[in-house]
Amino acid sequence: MKILLTAINAKYIHSNLAVYSLRAYAVGERNEYADDISIAEYTINQPVEQILMDIYRRKPDVLCFSCYLWNILYVESLIMETHKILPQTEIWLGGPEVSYHAEQMLEQFPQVRGIMRGEGEETLLELVDFYHRVAGHAVRADEEYSPDRIADIPEIGKESQDSLTGIAGVTFRGDDASIIVTKDRPVMDLSKVPFVYKDMDVFRNKIIYYESSRGCPFSCSYCLSSIDKCLRFRNLDLVKQELQFFIDCEIPQVKFVDRTFNCKHDHAMAVWTYLKEHDKGKTNFHFEVAADLLNEEEVALIRSMRPGLIQLEIGVQSTNEQTITEIRRTMKFSQVSGVVRQIHAAGNIHQHLDLIAGLPYEDYDSFHRSFCDVYALRPEQLQLGFLKVLKGSYMEEKAADYELVFQSRPPYEVLSTKWLSYSDIIRLKGVEEMVEVYYNSRQFEYTMELLVKQFPDAFVMFERLSRYYEVNGLFGINHTRVARYQLLFSFILEELNLGGTMADCVKKTEIIDNQAVHEQRERFRQVLTLDLYLRENMKNRPEFAGQSAVTKEEEAAFYDSEAQEHHYLRGYESYDKRQLRKMTHLERVDGELLLFDYRNRNILTNQAAVYKIK
Repeated sequence: MKILLTAINAKYIHSNLAVYSLRAYAVGERNEYADDISIAEYTINQPVEQILMDIYRRKPDVLCFSCYLWNILYVESLIMETHKILPQTEIWLGGPEVSYHAEQMLEQFPQVRGIMRGEGEETLLELVDFYHRVAGHAVRADEEYSPDRIADIPEIGKESQDSLTGIAGVTFRGDDASIIVTKDRPVMDLSKVPFVYKDMDVFRNKIIYYESSRGCPFSCSYCLSSIDKCLRFRNLDLVKQELQFFIDCEIPQVKFVDRTFNCKHDHAMAVWTYLKEHDKGKTNFHFEVAADLLNEEEVALIRSMRPGLIQLEIGVQSTNEQTITEIRRTMKFSQVSGVVRQIHAAGNIHQHLDLIAGLPYEDYDSFHRSFCDVYALRPEQLQLGFLKVLKGSYMEEKAADYELVFQSRPPYEVLSTKWLSYSDIIRLKGVEEMVEVYYNSRQFEYTMELLVKQFPDAFVMFERLSRYYEVNGLFGINHTRVARYQLLFSFILEELNLGGTMADCVKKTEIIDNQAVHEQRERFRQVLTLDLYLRENMKNRPEFAGQSAVTKEEEAAFYDSEAQEHHYLRGYESYDKRQLRKMTHLERVDGELLLFDYRNRNILTNQAAVYKIK
């Protein structure tokens, strides 16, 4: 009996916690099915033919696919092609993308035997038991086991349907091709799910995902987590043991998949306190939290942590109160902003804040305001997302009321609403890309801080930058990092009328003083150069940076002295002056001589350490 649990991940660095949890639970402590159940992980970037060949070589009797928004089209292709080459293999699906429209999925894909709805650990175990009984019957009937022939043996065919009907949480194709829906499965005790991370070689160079709770206390209309109202937590003693494993193994990053990690104060405090007390300075832990639920005790604990120990993802979605009410959220932005600012002031936590375009009652101007509200908090990442109308969500039910038009294919992204036209969506897409390149990359921090002062607000700045890209045909091109700096400088010169001739300095009917123009242009050039060398140890100067203001004599004298005294570069004692020059950079900015140390970087921004040379 060969059962293959298949995961199609978005990227190679991702791992699929679901299939490992399913196998771990089905195998259990008895190790009864260890040889029967295997896991195969692929990515959506691989050719279908490559995965098809691998599945064929494995020749599973039962093939299970884990289905999500990002991989469902890929899975659908594999379903159709796999059935052609392995017609005897029974195909089962599971996951959020098929759980809520299971009957329609079976009608659309006759190749699929059934779908596991909702939580899958207990369901899969019962399915494995079922297929072992079927295989045993086939052997006793002196037949080679083949799922395709189950229905040809009358007594087995009847048991097949009866046994499957007795399994909660499945929708399957009966013997007469009818679709049978069994009762929903009650949620399980999360502490009964085994810890899946034993052999870490399997997860080398992958992001590690961890789950300490399931369910969500909120009812956000766009989210499937709101459907599972039974919130439960893993035993804290187990959680601490498992976190210690990650710490001891020096795993670079662990992402908690808990939907609202801090919805239970005692649980959150226990986990965060443990991480702080047992930290070895190697592992980063990622949490999705509701900032307005963080109390003074939690904020104080967070502010006291090692920089980089944890990072927080905070879903703001909108600051329009009517929108927040309509989507069934309870977020209070005044509280969110207060907490985010407190944490930001400590300078030790990476904060990632999200907005969603396309929500009800949020038109272009309203989204503009939401963006500016969140931008003012200066998060390390500001994610502009677009509404996904997920199958089974309350948002899907309200689509007609909202005049919500969305893509028919995954990811079912919004195209327009009663409040937001498709033209508006296109404009926001441009803003999104500019935010991703020039804000979220953290490569232009000081330049953007200076530039935003030249516009009415940050949204307008990114809007104008997007327009510049559009007019000059710059979208859709894979620009190098250095090219992004040059493009930004060109935009600044054009947008702020900082050209070098008198004609370039004319703004409407007003002639700008040439000296003032030169000073402003030089200021932007120096700040952009500062941003460049904070991230890049470049020995070939880009065009916009101009000639270095550090003479060769100054540079030689500094490295001669530093190689002997190591006044600034502590820890470089084993390197000579030639090596020191390669590993660092000297630049004069605003008349000050700065030394960039690339071995020592800010853990939150990845910027080089900088020393002012006296």
